Amino acid sequence: MDERQLVLIRRLADGRLHSGESIACELGLTRAAVWKILRKTSETLGLAVIAEPGRGYRLAMPLELLEAERIQSALSETACTHLSRLDIHPVIDSTNEELKRLASTGAPSGSVCLAECQTAGRGRRGRAWVSPFGVNVYLSLLWRYPFAPSHLGGVSLAIGATLAEALTRLGAQELALKWPNDLLWRRRKLAGLLLEVAGESQGPCHLVVGLGLNLGMTAGQGSTIDQPWTSLEEALGGFTVGRNALVACLLDAFVEALDRYGREGLAPFLERWRAHDAYLGEPVRLLLGEQVIEGIHAGVAEDGALFLDTPEGRRAFQAGEISLRRLESSSQ
Repeated sequence: MDERQLVLIRRLADGRLHSGESIACELGLTRAAVWKILRKTSETLGLAVIAEPGRGYRLAMPLELLEAERIQSALSETACTHLSRLDIHPVIDSTNEELKRLASTGAPSGSVCLAECQTAGRGRRGRAWVSPFGVNVYLSLLWRYPFAPSHLGGVSLAIGATLAEALTRLGAQELALKWPNDLLWRRRKLAGLLLEVAGESQGPCHLVVGLGLNLGMTAGQGSTIDQPWTSLEEALGGFTVGRNALVACLLDAFVEALDRYGREGLAPFLERWRAHDAYLGEPVRLLLGEQVIEGIHAGVAEDGALFLDTPEGRRAFQAGEISLRRLESSSQ
């Protein structure tokens, strides 16, 4: 995205009409050039731009763009102390990939990467994460620990419980967690976490916590998603949450959780995760590469492993992806 496109989006973000003449004057362009840039912006970013002849241009839906100053001013004192940098990208391949690149060059713990749009957003198991411009939250946070990566086996559960509680405080009800790191509302996916760890075998290590949270995405924008999904606005009954205030709220919660995990491990988060366990006691199938294991979801162990009651007895699994098995057949 070039600077002129970003200026145009910022100008139109309020959803009100802006004359082509005033925009052209601001950018030092002809009105024809303004329309050409708007059309390109609309096509590349999926933004619906409405042209009203003789009156001007507006976005079909207003946008609250992310602003570092607004986020930082809403952070708690604790978060301000622990966060070292906050970068906002209009368009990026992946916020997680950016922080992994920065981590390899020595970026400090507490580095935050946000984006309005991702061109190569990722979920777990290499899946694409649909990332339309300006309507959701794409956030990654880098955290460094002095110990070995093996100590972070349960951190996804800690962050999942923290996320569910943070959104509950905002008014969302009926939230549930699918092991190890999906957040659901009424069995539809609301958010996903992608946690990536690297480091020396004996320490130190670093963790990148990636969050994709569906906030106000339309059905059209999410049409390529291959599973039931929802948005925070729907979970809140149509209530709109400001994106900058929401990001600050999430960073506050994540900073506190990651700091506490470093001191106390998974123990303080276990019951909090269990309180949101989506599939406890239900028939599920666990996917491990090409292997499929079916059984009854029997909860999580003290180290965060999944317990599955199978015909061979109770088994514990450290990795995989749960999907709920339909009772009427063995197909998914």
